[in-house]
Amino acid sequence: MLLQNKRVAIVGGGPGGLTLARLLQLNGAIVKVYERDFNKEVRVQGATLDLHDESGLAALRAAKLIDGFKRNFRPGADKMIVVNEQAEIFFSEHEDTAKSESEFGDPYFRPEIDRGPLRNMLLESLHPDTVVWNSSFMSMEKQNHGWLLHFGNGNAAYADIVVAADGANSKIRPYITDVRPFYTGITAIEGNVYDSEKTAPNIHKLLRGGKIFAYGNAQLLIVSSKGYNDLAFYTSFKTGESWAKNNGIDYSDKAQMLAWFKKEFSAWSNIWYELFKNAATPFIPRPIYCMPLDQNWEAMPNITMLGDAAHVMPPFAGEGVNMAMLDALELSDCLISGKFNSLQNAISFYEMQMRNRATEAARESLDNGEWMHSKEALNKMLAMPFGQ
Repeated sequence: MLLQNKRVAIVGGGPGGLTLARLLQLNGAIVKVYERDFNKEVRVQGATLDLHDESGLAALRAAKLIDGFKRNFRPGADKMIVVNEQAEIFFSEHEDTAKSESEFGDPYFRPEIDRGPLRNMLLESLHPDTVVWNSSFMSMEKQNHGWLLHFGNGNAAYADIVVAADGANSKIRPYITDVRPFYTGITAIEGNVYDSEKTAPNIHKLLRGGKIFAYGNAQLLIVSSKGYNDLAFYTSFKTGESWAKNNGIDYSDKAQMLAWFKKEFSAWSNIWYELFKNAATPFIPRPIYCMPLDQNWEAMPNITMLGDAAHVMPPFAGEGVNMAMLDALELSDCLISGKFNSLQNAISFYEMQMRNRATEAARESLDNGEWMHSKEALNKMLAMPFGQ
């Protein structure tokens, strides 16, 4: 095996990094995951994740974790309601019998799981002390045939192979390539509401434990239910790249955020106000970036990357986590299958197929982002097959 007696450092403990660690450990590799979170108890924010049969679920099957996933996913959380800015319902999957009867093995079944349970399931599958918490990556330098990594807590660690799984703002990516992402012209604001049945009852009732897609005035608002009656929401719109930094809004001030929403989303119903009145602070601005579709680089023998670190893309096709977990599956196979006579050849093959896949997913995500933020977004959504 190419990894015989070699130490693998995975920087980043998201779904992609943890899936890779699990797959490598199943094959006897020596793995450490370096995660910047202080410990495993840190609350995971963000919407639920829908896993696809050919990518995210395929990785879990290979990792022997599909039964755990079936115990932790939330039935019905994938059911979608399409509304306009006045919260008038134009389509609901809650009344779709075929959707209700879909199940594992159906290529169109995309079960949802909260980020926290998914992370906990992956963490519990790893050997004790695999994850080194409170390890914010700072820099690394070549040492022998590998790398010496330095972390913000003052610690250092040697690895023969480094895998960047540290997200869109990866600090390791520049060691591989100087290709940078471009701004897509769209910015999102993320918020989270806890105990929404009490704090946002109107939205909670409309949500019905699933997802809301609201379109109006070339603006988009997505609401996703979570466990414990919590919800996450994202409102997105076209604006300049520097808007998030230069708008003067205090994202920790709910009154300011509500005033902004009332002004900029003036055509929208006041039903949406309870999201901003009751969200946990701070809100999170997210300018949306994408890697160039033609990105390329020369493969290295001891460093590679996966997930957003390799191919950040807009979230409008639901491919982010699925691409990351499929990256983990394909990278692990290249490293442990015995198909390649050197690490560089294995990494080169992985990166080539990863870039090809990511390009197609990113192109779809970019296209979706454009029409979702157009005046005709609602009609285009309803013209899709599920809306017939």
